[in-house]
Amino acid sequence: GWRALLLPQLNRQSLYVYGSEVAVEKECIRQLQSGVFVIHPFSLMSYYIMCMMAITFLNLIGIPMEIAFLDGHSGLAWEGFNVFSDTLFLIDVALNFRMGIITEDAELQEAILDIKRIRVSYLRTWFIPDVIAAFPIGYILLFAQDLQYNNDDNPSKTNRMMRILMFVRILSLIRLARVSRLVRFFNEVEKVSNANLEVVRLFFRILSLFMMIFLLCHWNGCIQYFVPMLEEFPSDCWVRKENLMNATVIVKYSWGVFRALSQMIALSYGSMDAPTYVEMWIVMVSMVSGCLMYTVLVANATAMIVNVDPAAKEYKSKMSRLEHYMTFMKLPPELQLRINNYYQARYGGKWFDEKDVMDTVSSALKEQILMVMCSRLLRNVPIFQNRDENFISVVLQKLEYEVYQEGDVIVRQHVPGDRMFFIDHGQVLVEVDSYERELCDGDFFGTCVLTKGKHLATVKALTDCQCFSLSWDDFQKALEGFPDVKKD
Repeated sequence: GWRALLLPQLNRQSLYVYGSEVAVEKECIRQLQSGVFVIHPFSLMSYYIMCMMAITFLNLIGIPMEIAFLDGHSGLAWEGFNVFSDTLFLIDVALNFRMGIITEDAELQEAILDIKRIRVSYLRTWFIPDVIAAFPIGYILLFAQDLQYNNDDNPSKTNRMMRILMFVRILSLIRLARVSRLVRFFNEVEKVSNANLEVVRLFFRILSLFMMIFLLCHWNGCIQYFVPMLEEFPSDCWVRKENLMNATVIVKYSWGVFRALSQMIALSYGSMDAPTYVEMWIVMVSMVSGCLMYTVLVANATAMIVNVDPAAKEYKSKMSRLEHYMTFMKLPPELQLRINNYYQARYGGKWFDEKDVMDTVSSALKEQILMVMCSRLLRNVPIFQNRDENFISVVLQKLEYEVYQEGDVIVRQHVPGDRMFFIDHGQVLVEVDSYERELCDGDFFGTCVLTKGKHLATVKALTDCQCFSLSWDDFQKALEGFPDVKKD
């Protein structure tokens, strides 16, 4: 039913975080068993976030134009959009108390679905900016305009209502606080996007940067016209000099943005035309904001270039050398594709030397890392249950990480084996003469090799599989220090 809309969906992002379809299904079961109304961060709410981002951006464009150029004649459609936006933002504040959280290291742990933790996190971070941005100015404007309409026959009351209406219109600038929501929505879209590529993340950062620059220019252009309007267009203001009193909104807006940009990029257009001290201050603020804009642009561009993922760079370098090798050896295209897919599955586009990492950390940290990664896998095997923790720790340090692609034959029946396997993520098919069986996350196979026997079944990978293996030689070395376990 409708609760399915709140559950994590099967997509590239959820598969990257949880590892397999089975793990995503377990996450769905975990959420259903919680029995509370919580929106999972990997659910269809990613579309809701993008919709809210679009509405926020429209508000940030439309609100300054309404205040500066429409002069209270925004029309029924825009007033309806204002009321709709205010209502939606108020609902969004309530929904955020039920919105699951993706932590910075969400790829290593479960999404936060606990109501109390969600509430505390939201109250400490975005609650106050969201409440300010969601202040229902649209309702107040409708009420003020209705009072003005009812008092048209009384000039004194009409003048009073006009002043109140102007105050409310200026007060509506508080809705520009929604720019903070735009930043947050961009961050959430970046996290929940169905692509985990660095290029996509870089695209979102560049897009958000240019949208902020566009909003700065847009607001500056609206201010260029709004300030003379507040002064009731004095004779020496730029609006009268350009004969724009009766021009269309598009023409007025175009001139305002032109003046803003010419001042922000320090060209002569507009920068010398400041007959009043108010316009002089506008010019100075525009020039300073332009300097800040370029500083932010250059700083972000430099940071993006310098901080491009070094692991991804190293991976591309390794893959380039691999391509040269495969071409030199004249490997068939199908095999080259499988090799490329293996490296993608094994390293995820980021090159790292696992052995080097494990050799450089302390023995205590290495033990903790292996405990987190593999302890649950060993505990599922009967021969490792209820064993000495020291023995389990020694065995964990003997495990080797391996990756198999869909269709790979991991072991063959009746062939002598030297390793047993623990499935971390993925699905395999165990084929014996009389039956077939599927294994998935947390299962194991190949225990016969611990007695130096032959494999009793053929095991094929149904999906990309991430496994840990334990060789017979390493198992015997682990037993040497634990004669009691070896005796059993």
